[in-house]
Amino acid sequence: MTALETSLLDSLSPWRDAPAWYVALSGGLDSTVLLHLLARLRERQALPPLFAIHVHHGLQAVADAWPAHCQAFCDQLGVPLHIERVQVDNGASLERAAREARYLAFEHRLEEGGLLLTAQHRDDQAETLLFRLLRGAGVRGLAGMPTSRRLGRGWLARPLLQVSRAELEAYAYEQGLSWVEDPSNADTGLARNFLRREVLPLLAQHWPQAGASLARTAAHMREADQLLAELAVVDLAAIRADHAHIWLDLPSLELAPLRHFSEVRQRNLLRHWLAPFTRMPDSEHWAGWSSLRDAAVDAVPLWRLEGGELRRADERLWWLSGDWLEPPPEPPVWTNPQQAQSLLGNGRVVLQGAAPSGPLRLCYRQGGEVMALAGRGHRDLKRLLNERAVPAFVRGRLPLLYRGDELIAVANLPGLDGPPSAEWRFCWQPPTNAQGLS
Repeated sequence: MTALETSLLDSLSPWRDAPAWYVALSGGLDSTVLLHLLARLRERQALPPLFAIHVHHGLQAVADAWPAHCQAFCDQLGVPLHIERVQVDNGASLERAAREARYLAFEHRLEEGGLLLTAQHRDDQAETLLFRLLRGAGVRGLAGMPTSRRLGRGWLARPLLQVSRAELEAYAYEQGLSWVEDPSNADTGLARNFLRREVLPLLAQHWPQAGASLARTAAHMREADQLLAELAVVDLAAIRADHAHIWLDLPSLELAPLRHFSEVRQRNLLRHWLAPFTRMPDSEHWAGWSSLRDAAVDAVPLWRLEGGELRRADERLWWLSGDWLEPPPEPPVWTNPQQAQSLLGNGRVVLQGAAPSGPLRLCYRQGGEVMALAGRGHRDLKRLLNERAVPAFVRGRLPLLYRGDELIAVANLPGLDGPPSAEWRFCWQPPTNAQGLS
């Protein structure tokens, strides 16, 4: 077994029991070599079923011939090929949109525990590090591409990150392989191509091990990023997550303990906590966090991020996205209070127990509402919400139940959600965030 084959098998040892291996086959040199290596290895090793996936973006006329090339190569190897045709959204970054469409296609193909293999190599890692360094990336960005990560129901692995492009090219010529060339890779007007074709070769003339050294630095940065993540986990454990409004089912943090951390430690914790929800901004835009944290007590500050908003209410941080970012339209007529009623953009309501008699209607707060309470007389709704510390961003969408012109219940708030006899309760299931939280 060659050193290249041994290195590849060692990289893939954690996934030898996966239900299937899928190679992302573009038709280029790197993925062609990866698929060829695996097809040869399965003749001598007990490997999971092997498949290839080619994603056709339709962005270049020349690319129309690539699916047929990939099909012929897979037929030669006896590897089933899935060809996925995707639509790429036009936007500020066509490259990013194409990548997102490609990985969405991969996700849809992967079954539970399945493994997608991509062919990025050591030179790609060096290029990524240099590219991000010139963009002013932090530790996480300079960690480069991880060797593996979750992808949908399965995993993504990059088993060639310790292998140079020269080694892959030598293997391809030795085996007589053919591959396609993407003409856009020759455009040095694109930043990555300029680094790959102009800068890195120039560095290698003076520092022959430049590519390997840069890739090694990325590995060091991955270790540092892991340590920062572990520190964030420890810090998060020290912050109380429970509160009186658990029914909101929104990500939130207590602010007071966070204030005791240094500025850099606060940012580290927030990057870790918000990572599943949004991309974080560059250093210049972290002033939004300082403004939110230091705003006056009676202020209603927010920090807008790419995936949503971070709000401050009653000394807690709340993450909002999806339906929470827009005020809901007026509630519909509740024709049958015995059944749950969906609220457009605002979850749904349900009556638990026997519905109260009389004509019932749903409303949202407009201001000036008054509610009659047993033993307390009539009380302003605003005061009642203040007593229960209902966050400001919730008040305008908290469902109210009227019988005629009388406010008889406020959803989910004990003492206000139904009569003292508890013969019925007015309950609200709020909307979820856009990231699939429930």
